[in-house]
Amino acid sequence: MCHRVLAGVLCFTLAAGAAAAQRASDASFTFRQVRSYPFPNELTAAATGARLSWVFNEQGQRNIYVAEGPDFTARRLTQYMQDDGQELSSVSLSADGRWVVYVRGGDHGSNWDDHLRRWVVYVRGGDHGSNWDDHLPVNVTHSPTPSKVQIFSVPFDGGEPVVLGDGEEPVISPRSDLVAFRKNRQIWTAPIDGSEEAETLFSTSGNNSDPRWSPDGSRLAFVSNRGDHSFIGVYTDESTPILWLDPSFTRDRSPRWSPEGDRIVFVRQPGSGGAPDSLLARRHNPWEIWTADATSGEAQRIWQAPETLEGSVPRTHGGTNLHWAARGRIAFLSYQDGWPHLYSIDAGGGDPMLLTPGDYMAEHISLSHDGRWLMFTANAGDDRFDIDRRHVVRVPVDQAAAEVMTPGAELGWYPVITGDGATLAYIGANTQRPPLPTVMPFDGGAARQLAIDRIPDDFPTEYLVTPTQVIFQASDGVTVHAQQFEQGGGAGTKPAVIFVHGGPPRQMLLGWHYSDYYSNAYAVNQYLASRGFVVLSVNFRLGIGYGYEFHQPPNSGWRGAAEYLDVLAAAEYLRNLPQVDGERIGIYGGSYGGFLTALALARNSDLFAAGVDVHGVHDWTAERARGLTTRDQYEMAPDVSNALEVAWVSSPVSSMSMWTSPVLVVHADDDRNVRFNQSTDLVRRLEAHGVEYETLLIPGDTHHFMRYTNVLAVYEAAVEFLERKLMEGW
Repeated sequence: MCHRVLAGVLCFTLAAGAAAAQRASDASFTFRQVRSYPFPNELTAAATGARLSWVFNEQGQRNIYVAEGPDFTARRLTQYMQDDGQELSSVSLSADGRWVVYVRGGDHGSNWDDHLRRWVVYVRGGDHGSNWDDHLPVNVTHSPTPSKVQIFSVPFDGGEPVVLGDGEEPVISPRSDLVAFRKNRQIWTAPIDGSEEAETLFSTSGNNSDPRWSPDGSRLAFVSNRGDHSFIGVYTDESTPILWLDPSFTRDRSPRWSPEGDRIVFVRQPGSGGAPDSLLARRHNPWEIWTADATSGEAQRIWQAPETLEGSVPRTHGGTNLHWAARGRIAFLSYQDGWPHLYSIDAGGGDPMLLTPGDYMAEHISLSHDGRWLMFTANAGDDRFDIDRRHVVRVPVDQAAAEVMTPGAELGWYPVITGDGATLAYIGANTQRPPLPTVMPFDGGAARQLAIDRIPDDFPTEYLVTPTQVIFQASDGVTVHAQQFEQGGGAGTKPAVIFVHGGPPRQMLLGWHYSDYYSNAYAVNQYLASRGFVVLSVNFRLGIGYGYEFHQPPNSGWRGAAEYLDVLAAAEYLRNLPQVDGERIGIYGGSYGGFLTALALARNSDLFAAGVDVHGVHDWTAERARGLTTRDQYEMAPDVSNALEVAWVSSPVSSMSMWTSPVLVVHADDDRNVRFNQSTDLVRRLEAHGVEYETLLIPGDTHHFMRYTNVLAVYEAAVEFLERKLMEGW
């Protein structure tokens, strides 16, 4: 068998290597060219004026960029010029626009891989959101000097960044003078200019997080997680006791101040405990919205979610997306009508108003600085293809008058409004142009991309295909959407590859993706198409964008893997295309996509001739079974034995006897989402069953391949493997 560490060992014959080199010389572009684009995220706007900030990841060099209206010329503010894997996150601008604050270090995508959190929620109960422990540093360069997770500030006009302290979740005071943040389970503060050392604001029990300044900056609300319950606290000063808002045997979270600063709205859920319930059955996850007096702590419930599956806590971006808006309205997101929609309710209670009716989802939600508008991303529009796109939409907080701001084939996400209310900013892309910060007048008008000069000159825009929408049905009647990538021309039949995304609550789009991880996948799919493959990117059930029943289907994941029927249907679709050689269909994916890749190879090596399994889950019972097989009380769930059996049958390793197709197994050994031993165990089993396999180990990196050189190593190896197994010798 062949093993690789990074890109050091290439496991193919000289003849195969020569063939690959010849194909590379004949190709229109290289993978390095199509992955050379800068990826923007963390777009934010100051509460006053027209100042913007964002992060650009330029081939591993992550830096803060800024721009100011009316011209919005992009300018690099920091000078981190190494591909060192140090993430920049939690970017914010002070209200006066003078300072940019950010976190450097860590991997804030870790601990949030949704299929693993799903297991934790079902087995143990609860969803503690932002109350995870502090993130560990990332040392992907193997430096003998430990890296840190630190908070920095830097002047908008330019200057050297200043370390404010080790920590996370920085929140700038509305007075633009202090930064509150989380460190060692407590809330700390530091002057925004770094003129004094950071200090603990207060000490109290629990894991304290989610700091929120009052509108005048005089008080701070926060969440104190005590494990089986949590409180909302309000800190005033060192001589005033912390005020707990209606403390009870519940889990309270998401505090949001009223514009006047006299009340706080928050989400309440039941505390942990109660008799163990079925592990396999779907059940309602209750939640309520409460408001409390910020002086007395007295609280009242103003809304209770419907006691239905759809009425459960929403599990899309931002969760409940709670906001205290203008005009006495409180806005939130609910799945109660079968789609993740925005609602608003009078602060005194009453019936909520549905703001976004229609068969589409709302995500990436933000509130304008004046509190009058909700900006969000939606797969909405007049075109039938829009369900597989993302557009920027705005809606008043008190009217069902949603308006798509970016219709057509362009995609947009993460919208914000500048403090002066004049400009809408978002990240936009299309099928050929990679994501870039984009601005347009808030009242409507032409959009303009920022920093377009940062796209390298040899980026292969003109060679990229426009993926086509494909819709087919699984064997049980579920409708499945996919995107097909294919270059025209060529004689004879072609090999094909199925791409399965991770998550699993994701949706691949008809264009570049808003996640850097899936933006990488989009580039890979384009590259595979340029090499002569027909590529099908499948939006299998468990994904978002197609309603509640598609997102939360029965008998899925570890409870039956029903979503695998969608992967089988994708293979059948490809086998029926006249230009596809049905004997040369491969599959690849990462994380949950790695799980489905392994499941496809284990169950149906007759359909899938080869695969690339990137940090996949292979044994559900080994990944999260501790909550099933151990106990801290007498009672256990009534269906523990059956749940373990179903989880085992849903695992790829339960079908090893049928696995014959070759596979490339890829994993980084500082993975914080999927345990590395999922792959070491699989490799031992592949070897025992005589299955042809190769491995690629990435030392010290995480689930998200924080270093650009590792991204290149992983996906170049994946493409080379698929070419070698599906193109050569046929």
